[in-house]
Amino acid sequence: MNRSIGLFGGSFNPIHCGHIALARHLLQAAGLDEVWFVVSPMNPFKTQATDLLADDLRLHMVRMALADQPQMQACDVEFHLPRPSYMWNTLQHLVRQYPDSRFTLLIGADNWLSFQRWAHWQEIMAHHAIVVYPREGCPVSQHSLPTGVTLVPAPLFPVSSTMIRQRVAAGLPVTGMVPPAIESAVLRYYGAEAAE
Repeated sequence: MNRSIGLFGGSFNPIHCGHIALARHLLQAAGLDEVWFVVSPMNPFKTQATDLLADDLRLHMVRMALADQPQMQACDVEFHLPRPSYMWNTLQHLVRQYPDSRFTLLIGADNWLSFQRWAHWQEIMAHHAIVVYPREGCPVSQHSLPTGVTLVPAPLFPVSSTMIRQRVAAGLPVTGMVPPAIESAVLRYYGAEAAE
């Protein structure tokens, strides 16, 4: 059976309700069977990130957050590949590991606008469908997209991982912004005491 799997990559520092709502929307709109949250150990363009929680803790929270989402799962493939993590390497590895699955790359409009900076971007486009979702301040028109790249209208979710980290550090609540299953972990890992 040919499964159609969307790859949703990110640092998920931490995962939040906006990520899950967006993935749920893309599942339906792009006709996918599953969405895999590919937790990145290090973004090639953010090598100086100093507020990145340990890889295993971020992965653990993604797994907990998705435990009640049957069509979504955490994917730790990039933890076992050379770093920094390049999506072309990730895709090649997954295609070899799951030859009966079709992988679609899910990226924000901000990433699409800088896509030609990605390693092996031509090969990614030649072998995989790409679904682009809107990001505020990053206009992308379907008419400007090449074959194999689709713009999927999706709501903009007014929450970000940065906002959550800032709120926790300031002692403010994040109820409703992160899944209930990980709220206590988020407060513990990102709180002022953890940062000391």
